[in-house]
Amino acid sequence: MPTLLRWRDYRFFFYSREHGEPPHVHIENGSGQAKIWLHDASIARSKGLAEHELRVLQAKVAEHQKNFVEA
Repeated sequence: MPTLLRWRDYRFFFYSREHGEPPHVHIENGSGQAKIWLHDASIARSKGLAEHELRVLQAKVAEHQKNFVEA
């Protein structure tokens, strides 16, 4: 699980053996987790995170999209 970014108390990472899905990033903190598609920063799924947190995380993914795709 390579870590792409640590920001505030969130860790952005990916699993190296997830084939057959569009590029995405996993995000977790002590409260919850999310999976966000990289092509449009939409939420694939989430658990334990509030809507306002998800909006901030989507913006952060959009900001770092190019670097995440390259990784």
